[in-house]
Amino acid sequence: MAKKTPEQKAAEQLRYTAACGAANAAELEPFLTDPNQAVRATAAMNPDADAEILDRFANDRFWGVRVEVIRNANVGKHTLLRLLEADVGKRGVVHHEARAKLEQLGVAFGEDGMPSGA
Repeated sequence: MAKKTPEQKAAEQLRYTAACGAANAAELEPFLTDPNQAVRATAAMNPDADAEILDRFANDRFWGVRVEVIRNANVGKHTLLRLLEADVGKRGVVHHEARAKLEQLGVAFGEDGMPSGA
């Protein structure tokens, strides 16, 4: 992998700063497809992100971005439920983080590791 040029690093820093400072979903939307995973994770951490944009960030292929969605106070219950993995062999940090947050919200889980009656 080639080293980033100073211009590329500066552009990345600007996007990171913009992701931190975004004030609504419209300002966060461009970061859904940002090439840098860290910038997308930063956008998902933004306290001004609403449940709808967080649900869209939850589709990210990288688990780090999905975990930041889960940790955001504005994440919707339906997004948390969607991030659970029914296949025990495929469960990872995203499933466990979503489960912990759902348990904090009072959702009961069965022995199969999935919500009971959700």
